[in-house]
Amino acid sequence: SLTDSPVTLKILQNWVPRVSHHFDKEHYMYVGHQIVIQESIEYLGAVVWPGALALSQYLESNQEQFNLKDKKVLEIGAGTGLVSIVACILGAYVTATDLPEVLENLSYNISRNTQNMNIHKPEVRKLVWGEGLSEDFPASTYHYDFLLATDVVYHHTALDPLLATMVYFCKPGTVLLWANKFRFTTDYEFLEKLGNIFNTTILAEFPESNVKLLKATVRQN
Repeated sequence: SLTDSPVTLKILQNWVPRVSHHFDKEHYMYVGHQIVIQESIEYLGAVVWPGALALSQYLESNQEQFNLKDKKVLEIGAGTGLVSIVACILGAYVTATDLPEVLENLSYNISRNTQNMNIHKPEVRKLVWGEGLSEDFPASTYHYDFLLATDVVYHHTALDPLLATMVYFCKPGTVLLWANKFRFTTDYEFLEKLGNIFNTTILAEFPESNVKLLKATVRQN
C-alpha cells in the first residue's frame, strides 16, 4: 500500500526537499525553465524525493554524454513527474508511468509544465511493476533508449517485481539511469542484485543527500 501510518508519514515529511515556501507546490529551475510541481504527502509517489533532484540536475549538466533529444524515454515510478518533465524539455519522447492512484497528480504536473512548449507530447500510463508488461508494453512494439528511475528502491515488498520490470525494459542499447537515496539495507541488497544482472557504473554521488546515481546496461554475451 502507498498509504502509511501517521508516524511513518512524519518521517517521510522530513525527507521532502524544502525548495520553496509553498507546502503543496515546489518550484524548480532546470534547463532554463521554471517547473512547478504539485505534491501530496498522502502518497509516496506524490512527493519529490532527493533522487529526482539528483537525476534532473545530472541530465541538465551532462547533455553531451546523455543526449535525450528525439530519444525514447520511459520513466518508471515517475511520481510527481519532475524527471519526466526535464527529459521532455531536453527533447525526448517521454512515457511517464506509475501506479493508478498517482496518475492524476502526475498527469497534472506534466501537462501544466509542458503544454505550452514546442516539444514532443509526453504520455502518462499506468504501470504496476512486474504486472502485465508483455500485454501492455509488448517487446515487439516498445523499445526505449533510456529507462529512468529515481528513489524507487526503499523498504517495500515490490523489489523483485521492480527488478523484473527493469530487466524487461532494458534491451541491448537501452541505458538505465537510476538515482536513489540509500538509507536501508534493502537498498544495498538491490544494488548487488542489479550488479549481478547488468553492467553497472556509479556516475555520481551526492553525499549531502546520500544519493547515488548509477548507469546500467545489458551485458553482452
